[in-house]
Amino acid sequence: MNIETFLRHHQLQENPFGAEEARHDPIFDRIAASGPSHPDFAKVLGRLDKPATAVVFGEKGSGKTALRLLLGRAVAQHNREHPDQRVLVVAYDDLNPVLDLLLRARRQNAQAVLDRFRLEDHQDAILSLAVTKLVNAILGRSTDSQEPVELPDEVDQILRSMPRQTRVDWAVLAALYDQPPTGSLEPRWERLRRKLRLHWRVPMSAWRYAATACTILAAGLALALWWMDPDPIWLAPALGLALAAAVLLWGFWAWRHAQLWRLSRQIRRDMPAVQRSASELRRVLMDLSWADLARQPFPTASTSGRWPGDARYQLTRRLLDALRPLGYVGMIILVDRVDEPTLISGDPDRMKAVVWPMLDNKFLQQQGVGVKLLLPIELRHLLHRESARFFQEARLDKQNMIDRLTWSGVTLYDLCTSRLHACLAPGAEPIALTDLFEPDVTRAMLVDALDQMHQPRDAFKFLYAVIQEHCRLVPEEEARFKIARLTLESVRRAQSQRVQELYRGLTPS
Repeated sequence: MNIETFLRHHQLQENPFGAEEARHDPIFDRIAASGPSHPDFAKVLGRLDKPATAVVFGEKGSGKTALRLLLGRAVAQHNREHPDQRVLVVAYDDLNPVLDLLLRARRQNAQAVLDRFRLEDHQDAILSLAVTKLVNAILGRSTDSQEPVELPDEVDQILRSMPRQTRVDWAVLAALYDQPPTGSLEPRWERLRRKLRLHWRVPMSAWRYAATACTILAAGLALALWWMDPDPIWLAPALGLALAAAVLLWGFWAWRHAQLWRLSRQIRRDMPAVQRSASELRRVLMDLSWADLARQPFPTASTSGRWPGDARYQLTRRLLDALRPLGYVGMIILVDRVDEPTLISGDPDRMKAVVWPMLDNKFLQQQGVGVKLLLPIELRHLLHRESARFFQEARLDKQNMIDRLTWSGVTLYDLCTSRLHACLAPGAEPIALTDLFEPDVTRAMLVDALDQMHQPRDAFKFLYAVIQEHCRLVPEEEARFKIARLTLESVRRAQSQRVQELYRGLTPS
């Protein structure tokens, strides 16, 4: 019997159990707002007006990515309901670009790059994602449909009315971290600088123009002195003054230029996780005055050596302060899929090299920042082997840690029933999961079978296999639309064996 015939008989428009990845699952999109979620979801979410960290360990298929999508939806709903207490969501779930940049910058093999992965690299990557997302929204080019940045209608007036220091902080953050999706940095930088009204003070590039003007004036006076006869008495002093001004201005500009070039190279060298060249940095920073750049916490090796990572913490604090006039009270960082990058490819030791720098209490307990770490279960096993000193520094007892993301058979039953209802044709009567089976198959049997699957992905695979096996065994002309208990039991045994082999590492999925 054809599977579509079976589904159509039960008034199902599509197979409720065919999806294996939450990001590409249209049924999940339909039930996310009203369907059942994991019992620990509220603990992971926490209070959105005061974002806090959560660390979650889970098996493949246990719903970590679904949890990450639900977190994004919960924040979006909170932002709509509380426009004066919004939270910025930063999805840090694709480490491939960061690792590729580090691989090119350090010119070492993959293992050496992973061994040298620093907390500062994570901070730079996160700040780059946040700042780029915000600049996109300010310039009207936001493309993030999952967690969009919602700004007040009068955002231009708010930006212009901010204190100058806050506007300078915005500009410095954009100069350091903004990554244009397409095109070059400088036209985008110019648009942002005009919105921030940072063109009133004399920028450093103006000294070059003044020196050029004095040089041209001195050259003109020299020509006049050469051709005019008799020599005016004022021409020689004027020529001397013009030459002296040109020399002084060119000297001052060259000195400032050398300082800025050295600063740009230092920043570029200490920020390999951000795609920015020293020449790009120098050109955009020259549009700010030297007074504006004073006391900015630039992330250079000198500051990192004295106060490790302190510049990044200050920049994060300045970002949150700059967001406050726009109605944002905090930021949530969603860390997921750390096992998927090409350089990691699911290797637990390589995952550890990347994730362990983030397990730092100072980083995880930043005021107004909630880091949601959704980590593979392999890292939990490695974590339990760490020393007491490591736990003292990480203080995981304060991080809302969920040791293992587990699902009961009852919760999985409710989740599968919710998916079943989401696939019903318009106007169809609601059905229960037991309605797909013969009368001798009870709810308790299904709950027990789902309990042996442990997690959503394997539960969906189990029910998909049950329907497939039933249709394989029933001829089209017989048209039996109730699944037999024997079919359920045989598939349950096979799927339970597969799940056990998966946990022992004997099968890939």
